[in-house]
Amino acid sequence: MHRSHRLRKNEHFQEVFQKGSSAANKQFVLYSCKQEGQAAFRAGISVSKKIGNAVIRNRVKRKVREAISRLERAIPPDMDVVIIARPGVEDMSVDDIEQSLIHVMKRAKVIRQASVHSHKRR
Repeated sequence: MHRSHRLRKNEHFQEVFQKGSSAANKQFVLYSCKQEGQAAFRAGISVSKKIGNAVIRNRVKRKVREAISRLERAIPPDMDVVIIARPGVEDMSVDDIEQSLIHVMKRAKVIRQASVHSHKRR
């Protein structure tokens, strides 16, 4: 996931929380909001201290970023998403995280069934 695709400022996170809709599964809560005229989607990742110490939280964020980069083509460019990791995600592989994100994004109607063509890097 390229740096230009990241939500960083608190005000951007708050805008997605207030204007957007949410969907959840066992591993993630996803907030999504349409942003008209945006060239590329933006994603913010939040990992609570309930997940673990800083090393574990940063590892989870790296895995989530990798999974999002695999799904880049499926996410519409006019979309902002905030992904909140729930406890239990720290033990998952990148492939498992990717499948869980696909599931929650379909529930949130961010991506369509046919648009996901996951490619695994080896």
